[in-house]
Amino acid sequence: MILAGSIIIFLYSLVMLYLMYGYVKTPYFSTEAIPKSTSQKTTFSILIPFRNEAENLPRLLTSLQKLNYPHHLFEIILINDASEDSSEKIILDFKQSENAQNIDIKLLKNQRISASPKKDALTQGIKHALNTWILTTDADCEVPPTWLKVLDTFIQKHDVPFIVAPITTTTNTSFAQQFQYFDTLSLQFITIGTFGIGNPLLCNGANLAYKKNLFKEVNGFKGNDHLASGDDIFMLEKAKRVTPTRPKFIKNKDAIVKTQPQNTWSNLVQQRIRWASKTSKQKDSTSKLLGALVFCTNLWIIIAAIVAIFQTNFLPFLGFFLVLKLIVDGIALLLSIRFSEGTFHLFYFMLSFISYPFITVFVVLKSLTGSYTWKGRNYRMPFK
Repeated sequence: MILAGSIIIFLYSLVMLYLMYGYVKTPYFSTEAIPKSTSQKTTFSILIPFRNEAENLPRLLTSLQKLNYPHHLFEIILINDASEDSSEKIILDFKQSENAQNIDIKLLKNQRISASPKKDALTQGIKHALNTWILTTDADCEVPPTWLKVLDTFIQKHDVPFIVAPITTTTNTSFAQQFQYFDTLSLQFITIGTFGIGNPLLCNGANLAYKKNLFKEVNGFKGNDHLASGDDIFMLEKAKRVTPTRPKFIKNKDAIVKTQPQNTWSNLVQQRIRWASKTSKQKDSTSKLLGALVFCTNLWIIIAAIVAIFQTNFLPFLGFFLVLKLIVDGIALLLSIRFSEGTFHLFYFMLSFISYPFITVFVVLKSLTGSYTWKGRNYRMPFK
């Protein structure tokens, strides 16, 4: 037990230190060095699939209306995935409002052709997209006014067809939202860290950009459209294989998109199960190994805590393991917080640290069944 714990914490710390190196190595993209005379010229089609998002759409639409970017250079395409609430009416009212008069807004209905509603919606949106770059976000997000301007500047400086951009989670003082905040920060840390070491593994469809011709070149979501989730990760994997210039991460706080946290623990767990269920379908072995290491680390903590109840002489080693993990995780989170200019609540961090192993192990084990519920629909992942 001690030997296994020693190996696990050694590997975990080693990987985290390597990711810290990658995180620091990923350069901060500063727009200050760009000549002020540089004009915006990149054209964007912003795609937003939605289903029953009446609560969140007003925030998103207001943030889109405030985009500081020439209106003739972007369009907004919203794809309704069989919403049963007033989502569509909210969009139509917004289109007719005075604030949206000069913005090109399209409202489409999703056409289901596969087992993945979101991939179908994105495919439908791209068919109607008129511009060079596809930019995806979610209906429960808020985008910064500088969003398109920063992306345009990055694109003009870096000739790349695929860009991953940062996200963060809004939060209040509830534990459920604080847990999601720290979890999102940890995923953001891994995302940036893997980009820094030259092997990007994660991205998020809430803030993702790629050229429309790249989507066509890789045949869109063909090959993984039988999987309900993973529109972002699988596109990243395809882009890594076919593009001579590897995908890049835009490390700039003015490009951060804010997402809304899940409002219940049940929704949170279902969301994480949805995310975890696609891991086994990824082709990148490094991603699978990283996921296995995180799972084994958290599983060992649970087993060790049970053993320590009956063998008190095991407590010192368990304590050493937890303190070392606490330090490593804390540094990683502080790096992410510093970049996103977020806040650090020690009490909620400790509470999240204690509960994380139990939630993670439950989510992973549950994901092995391949079934979950999302947006009022039941899904089952194929095992082949």
